Amino acid sequence: MEYTKRLLESELTHHLNRNKSILLLGPRQTGKTTLLNQFHADFTLSFLSPKTRQRYEKNPDLLSGEIKQLKQEKATTKKQNFLVVLDEIQKVPALLDIVQELIDKEIAQFILCGSSARKLKRNSNINLLPGRVVSLHLDPFTHAEYPAGDLLEKIIFGSLPGICKTRLKSDKEIDLQSYVETYLEEEIRQEALVRSVGNFSRFLEFACIESGKIQNFRKLSQEIGISHTTISSYYEILEDCLIAERIDPYTTSTTRKKLTKSSRYLIFDLGVRRVCSHEGSKLNTPRYGEIFEQYVGLELLRYTRVFSKSIQLQFWRDPGGPEIDWILNHNNKLTPIEVKWSESPTLSDVKHLMTFLKEYPDSTQEAFIICRTPRPYKITSNITAFPWERIKEVVEKSV
Repeated sequence: MEYTKRLLESELTHHLNRNKSILLLGPRQTGKTTLLNQFHADFTLSFLSPKTRQRYEKNPDLLSGEIKQLKQEKATTKKQNFLVVLDEIQKVPALLDIVQELIDKEIAQFILCGSSARKLKRNSNINLLPGRVVSLHLDPFTHAEYPAGDLLEKIIFGSLPGICKTRLKSDKEIDLQSYVETYLEEEIRQEALVRSVGNFSRFLEFACIESGKIQNFRKLSQEIGISHTTISSYYEILEDCLIAERIDPYTTSTTRKKLTKSSRYLIFDLGVRRVCSHEGSKLNTPRYGEIFEQYVGLELLRYTRVFSKSIQLQFWRDPGGPEIDWILNHNNKLTPIEVKWSESPTLSDVKHLMTFLKEYPDSTQEAFIICRTPRPYKITSNITAFPWERIKEVVEKSV
């Protein structure tokens, strides 16, 4: 399959060129291995194989010995940096002590790759290599990386590279079903070590149905019959396993005292979300609008990771009044964004944006409405309707 250049590639190259090691995290099948193949490592290990894992779990020092020997063998033909790729590193976290030693002694440079941060985050005994690695995140394709396919296709089938490049829609559906069954339904459970497989499976379906909505754990608890504390822990599992993205609200206000403080959760890929929620491929118009809002949120999140880690994606909601779908918060410079399924939003569609601009005049200069218009156009002097294909430009303007 032909390689598609990723936006993250230039940043990865930059940090490797300045002799930094990398921790690259991202959900399964987002293209991490394909991306790393562009960098021609001197030594690569994948810990997906139980046999490989067991070998290094029994004797972590083996890694050090093998790398030193291989570097010596290549010394006459290799440039100074000796690049090692360790895939699914979270499955053998004890190796991080060895990695630290090899980095500190400048014996090797590493790209540590993983599809879950759970074991790396939850165990206080694990060496997280503070100050020694640059953390990067690889998402599914953005529209800028893979513009093929219309909006409906992206909403229905998502943006996983393998799915995008599959030609037949029937095959896309089969592959998504396989992803959910073999990864979410099996590996996530195994990673999570949940006590009740049935409860977690039921929660996962509801989490995908409720994706994009402001969450009330107690209400969800009543609907699916699981305690709200368990639901909270299940959402942590989805976050740690890179399946759900938590979006926190913007709550600063001198005039509104009841701004929503609960978070929203976005499932990382719309195709996975749809299949996991057992939602068909034919949606009604209001549902298209709801999923389009999630699509825009995911695109915004993916671009912010590439262009500026100091941008925070948020939302704003007064339960008794206006709400803003998404806010790009760059060091308290706020860019409010509304999402409309319409091809030609009018003044009546931007009233909440106008309210927000008036309430935060010192931190907000312009606002956007992302929609299906073919070209940008001004609605007011500081509110612009923008095509969904050009979300990347909105993020760049917010920096």
